[in-house]
Amino acid sequence: MPSIQENISLKPFNTFGIEVKAKYFVDIQSETELESLLKNPMIQEENLLILGGGSNVLFTKDFMGLVIKISIPGINVTDDGDEAIVTAGAGVVWNDFVQFCVQAQLAGVENLSLIPGTVGASPVQNIGAYGVELKDVFHSCRAYAIETGRSRVFQYEDCQFGYRDSIFKNELKGAYIITSVSFRLNKHAKINSQYGAIQAELQHRGITRPTIAAISQVVSDIRVSKLPDPATIGNAGSFFKNPIVPAAQLHDIASRYPGVIYYPVGKTHFKLAAGWLIESCGFKGIVEGQTGTWKNQALVLVNHGDATGEEVYSFSEKIIDTVCQKFGITLEREVNIL
Repeated sequence: MPSIQENISLKPFNTFGIEVKAKYFVDIQSETELESLLKNPMIQEENLLILGGGSNVLFTKDFMGLVIKISIPGINVTDDGDEAIVTAGAGVVWNDFVQFCVQAQLAGVENLSLIPGTVGASPVQNIGAYGVELKDVFHSCRAYAIETGRSRVFQYEDCQFGYRDSIFKNELKGAYIITSVSFRLNKHAKINSQYGAIQAELQHRGITRPTIAAISQVVSDIRVSKLPDPATIGNAGSFFKNPIVPAAQLHDIASRYPGVIYYPVGKTHFKLAAGWLIESCGFKGIVEGQTGTWKNQALVLVNHGDATGEEVYSFSEKIIDTVCQKFGITLEREVNIL
């Protein structure tokens, strides 16, 4: 039976660095430990929070329940002809997983380099960046039902993936704990360099035939240039989702603001750059109390030292209201508010 601790600070377990406490806390290192924990009667009595890397959460108050931190390690590769099935424990740091795949010459996740968080959280959020989403490489995941303790394997079609969305954020929210995720990756790379600044940066470096290692490095360098390191300044990466709008709404905005940044989504909709919308409202790099936006990317909210979760949340409300007044678009938070 894993050890359950009481009155534990969660500051080391959230990348915003918000000082709150958990009534109870347990660190799970294996499926066996999780199975044992799920037999404990307190599972049904306490509010539960499943925590991975803590990179997609904003705590606004103490958590009066049991925090279950999933730290299950391990990466295994199964050969499948021109492809490979790579299975990683839910506690593996996402970028460590990406670098493992790049070094093994297994293609598909290189554009997702340096995204914060753990493997276990990746299907919940359907993480994505630079033209690639988790669903593009997802094979299956193994999870345990909190209510029954039974394990289940979720296939692609079970997960109902959407833009930064999945069944784990909706119908099955709080019902399962993911313990491992399997990915279908290619031994022969199909380079995706058309999104964002990747192609321009490759040209700048004189790279005409990029490898997945080159793509990973370029993506990492671009992210570092735009996004702050949580070890230096508290943040949760992109705080808001990029809004998706129909063509008519985009054309209306573009007629008034020709510099608007957007990308096609299918034939009838477009994804707007939330960072551009926020920056256009004058929020880039501003400091308000102990919070604010990052100097290089308005999409990122930061903790300048001793910000409370309430302070960050109130600041995000101000951004949402201002963007809505100017563009008629209501931004949606990507970060989970607790």
